[in-house]
Amino acid sequence: MTAVTDLDALPVLHRAVVPEAYLDEMGHMNVMWYTHLFSQGTGGLWERFGLTRAYFEANQAGTFALEGHVRFLSEVRVGQAVTIRCRVLGRTAKRVHFLSFMVKEDGPVLAATSEFVAAHVDMRVRRTSTFPPHVADAIDRLLAEHAGLGWAAPVCGVMKP
Repeated sequence: MTAVTDLDALPVLHRAVVPEAYLDEMGHMNVMWYTHLFSQGTGGLWERFGLTRAYFEANQAGTFALEGHVRFLSEVRVGQAVTIRCRVLGRTAKRVHFLSFMVKEDGPVLAATSEFVAAHVDMRVRRTSTFPPHVADAIDRLLAEHAGLGWAAPVCGVMKP
């Protein structure tokens, strides 16, 4: 698995402190809140690509998750601060493959990873559509940067963009 220090080159896209409301009957963060926090990080990644609310509204566009895989590596408890960082792994004309990392700051310890393939969507017809050039270029720039990190991404092995 990836060392937490390897993640320093990736942008922090979301920070949160786990509130009591996120806990389940086991006394740790419920799985639905992992999804929520990873989604917040994805929103930060989309911003870097130019996939903003203004872009979506002006272009009647959106994104859909197509496939996902979460690994739970270390229990997250109330009061712990976590950060979400993302690494871009690949893309096609319509899809992007990325891996998010949830790090507990009181260690730091890698708590979970979330690997996803998402698609650009024309919301008028609710079908996948090609990324516009400015978005494709932004994805490609970050993809090239992340490809040079010098460590293999801990992917599940079955997803492709």
